[in-house]
Amino acid sequence: MMVTLLGATTLVLVSLAMWVLSAAAGGKNLKSPQKVEVGVIDDSFILRWNRSEGSVGNVTFSFDYQKPEMDNWIKLPGCQNITSTKCNFSSLKLNVYEEIKLRIRAEKENTSSWYEVDSFIPFRKAQIGPPEVHLEAEDKAIVIYISPPGTEDSVMWALDRSSFTYSLVIWKNSSSVEERIVNIYSRHKISKLSPETTYCLKVKAALLTSRKIGVYSPVHCIKTTVENELPPPENIEVIVQNQNYVLKWDYTYANMTFQVQWLHAFLKRNPGNHLYKWKQIPDCENVTTTQCVFPQNTFQKGIYLLRVQASDGNNTSFWSEEIKFDTEIQASLLPPVFNIRSLSDSLHISIGAPKWSENKPVIQDYPLIYEILFWENTSKAERKIIKKKTDVTIPNLKPLTVYCVKARAHSMDEKLNKSSVFSDVVCEETKSGNTSKIWLIIGIFTVLLALLFVIYAVKVLLRCINYVFFPSLKPSSNIDEYFSEQSLKNLLLSTSEEQIEKCLIIENISTIATVEETNQTNEDHKKYSSQTSQDSGNYSNEDESENKTSEELQQDFI
Repeated sequence: MMVTLLGATTLVLVSLAMWVLSAAAGGKNLKSPQKVEVGVIDDSFILRWNRSEGSVGNVTFSFDYQKPEMDNWIKLPGCQNITSTKCNFSSLKLNVYEEIKLRIRAEKENTSSWYEVDSFIPFRKAQIGPPEVHLEAEDKAIVIYISPPGTEDSVMWALDRSSFTYSLVIWKNSSSVEERIVNIYSRHKISKLSPETTYCLKVKAALLTSRKIGVYSPVHCIKTTVENELPPPENIEVIVQNQNYVLKWDYTYANMTFQVQWLHAFLKRNPGNHLYKWKQIPDCENVTTTQCVFPQNTFQKGIYLLRVQASDGNNTSFWSEEIKFDTEIQASLLPPVFNIRSLSDSLHISIGAPKWSENKPVIQDYPLIYEILFWENTSKAERKIIKKKTDVTIPNLKPLTVYCVKARAHSMDEKLNKSSVFSDVVCEETKSGNTSKIWLIIGIFTVLLALLFVIYAVKVLLRCINYVFFPSLKPSSNIDEYFSEQSLKNLLLSTSEEQIEKCLIIENISTIATVEETNQTNEDHKKYSSQTSQDSGNYSNEDESENKTSEELQQDFI
């Protein structure tokens, strides 16, 4: 038993001696820090971590960083030889849209192995901090001035300072009932409050495009002032009449003068003071009524803010609550202008853009559809068609009938949900139904006659040309009648024979002389033929016929 206890004591002493020697040798078993967290709020970069077991005493911690284009690790400024478990490296100039790597190790007489932190992109890691808030009190309102999160030279939000949206929570200091207001500008006025009352509020910012929501600012409280002698105008609204805007408001007292100012709404998104950027509406300065009228072309397409102030000559009210004025939504749709062309059984309608009083066309950037009503002039039964096109044909109408037409425009955008009034009524009579057919038949008949005339003229012209430049080689009629078909055949078959012209001389004085001459001629011909032709039968037939002819002639003369 004693031996066993002695052996155990020896082992403990040996283990303790080995631990002391190991620690004296520089801590070969020093472990790396664990659970490193990177916190980025606006332009502030904070690192936090946990100590590992055995990291006690005079242990320090150091960080290195590396960018994608770097091969080597570089010491992280602000995070070297840190004795606590937190450090700030906000002084490092970084591209907030570029990935960065970090690593940490523990250091004493010896060092631990490196512990690498997951790489990250600062902008994606960053959280939106609380905005700065400044308050101004009126009798029944509080004006809030909000500065974007971060500093003026912020790198993290340099491209997004004008993209922040703000929301706030406000409550009376004496009550716990809170009211939330969202989507406000960097300068916002909360109206309809009670005079001489303390209100508290807090504000937070958000970047909707990046889906980032910030934290609330510290709570700010302010007390409204004593009620002013002249209240601000209330219930401001804009309506449209014809081609003009009519701005109306309510006011308690009479015999007052008013002025109206406007400001581009996008300027409110930009941080800073915009008091000197408000402009006067020309036709709404020192008006004595609770309304003013100005033409629609005073403002170009866009979103504006309007406000009204009252004055009695000695005292001036605070500015009214600002109202948003969107020309695209507020502007009325003017009725379309169209022309009608009459056909036999239809009407063709051409729709055009309406025009201002200065004869300038109205430019409308949103798509429209058109509602067209038409009816017979002798009837009240209306028919309706809806078209997207500006060229419309109404078919299947009665000929020689007067039809009346009117039209109006509708916006296709459901958000606008606007319609114009109907245009003036235009009436037109359709043409006769058979007129077009008659003219078609006449036209076809005319074309056919013209074609026949051209063909005949061409034919005559060709005959004239052939007669002048290409005359016929055909013999005259008396020669053609003389030669019989058989004689032509003889000419074709015996081309070697000498052609002898045959003539008959008839004289009334002496018939016998003629017959003798004829006989003599026949005898000579026989004699010549017997010498030159082998076929004697061919010429004997011819002699016989000639003898008969001469005999017949003699008898006639006798």
